[in-house]
This record gives sequence, C-alpha cells and structure tokens, in this order.
Amino acid sequence: MTDLEYLDHAEALLASVEAACDRINETTEADIDNQRVGGMITLSFEDGSQIIVNLQKPLQEVWLAARAGGFHYRFDGQGWRDTKGQGEFFADLSRYASQQAGEPLVFTP
Repeated sequence: MTDLEYLDHAEALLASVEAACDRINETTEADIDNQRVGGMITLSFEDGSQIIVNLQKPLQEVWLAARAGGFHYRFDGQGWRDTKGQGEFFADLSRYASQQAGEPLVFTP
C-alpha cells in the first residue's frame, strides 16, 4: 500500500471514530469527550479513563491504547486487523470503550 492509500484509509478510520462518538453521545447515557490533534484522537470517559487512537505513519499502522493494553492494526484491504491476528479495530474499540464506559457501546466504520 502506498503512503497516500494508507493516509486515506487511516483518515477515514479517525473520521469514523469521531462520528461514532457524536452518535453515542446523542443516543446513549455515555458521555465520551473526544479530542483530535493531528493524527491522534483521545477519548475521555466519565471515570477519568482514556482511550487513545493514533496513526503510526512510518509503519502504516493505527495504534489503540486502552486500559486493556496497547494494540496495533494494519489495513488488510478489507479492514483494520490486529497485527497479532487477535481482532478487528472497530470490534476491539467497541469492547474496550464499553468496558471503560460501563455500558454497551458500538463503534463502526
């Protein structure tokens, strides 16, 4: 994948995360503060915990840091997959955000 293709897919992922936060805040009791600075989004939860999603351009990866740990994802042509073969970005983000918010949350591409 070229750097430009990576950036297109990665920017779409970040935009999806931002849109999902807006939707979640409007349709659930969760209050997720999301702040984007360049290629990084910080999701802050009511309990003070955070999830950070950031682009790793030299590696063509997206990294996710949550209470559950740190995870790396690469675009496989269909979606963003964990580099250790453990999962898909949006499913993982949904799981970790749900754990930190204390209620079921769904993030989708």
